[in-house]
Amino acid sequence: MSKISFKPGTMPVVMVSCGTMEDPNIITAAWTGIVNSDPPMTYVSIRPERYSHDIIENTGEFAINLCTRDLARVTDLCGVRSGRQIDKFLETGLTREPGEHISSPLIAESPVNLECRVVDKREYGSHDMFVAEIVGVHVDDKLLDENGRLALDRAGLVAYCHGEYIPLADNPIGSFGYSVMKKKTMKRRAREGKPVYRK
Repeated sequence: MSKISFKPGTMPVVMVSCGTMEDPNIITAAWTGIVNSDPPMTYVSIRPERYSHDIIENTGEFAINLCTRDLARVTDLCGVRSGRQIDKFLETGLTREPGEHISSPLIAESPVNLECRVVDKREYGSHDMFVAEIVGVHVDDKLLDENGRLALDRAGLVAYCHGEYIPLADNPIGSFGYSVMKKKTMKRRAREGKPVYRK
């Protein structure tokens, strides 16, 4: 396999909602991810000149809303238009939904919403990273399978890489530990109706 050096690029894409139910904003971000399990921690990196930067810095809260194929167009609009000029909820037709733990609204149309409370801010040149504890998670009940497991592959999520929105694969290719799973465990999982992945 031949490889070349390549410019770093972003991968996941999310809409970050911030502010309050009465005065909200949405910014599209692709610098995000999970940084810790216990407590669950995430981050979002935003340029200091962006309208949402000061909102998040002042309130210490935001929500990460995962994006789907159906939301790609409004996701793009929220990334290229500024909340200084428009009300993005009004402009896109997205529905603001109250969270349980933060004042920032959630986006009702997003299949997964993470309520986040900022615990640290780091400056890294072009972007400031807001590190936050995930204090609440909301999942569309249509994404739960018959065993109550989150089937995120059903959501139709998209990634963002080098200027393009790319649909993610629809079908999982494995689960944790499947590379070393014994045949006995595979049979048990099959009896229990759990996914089984072949080596």
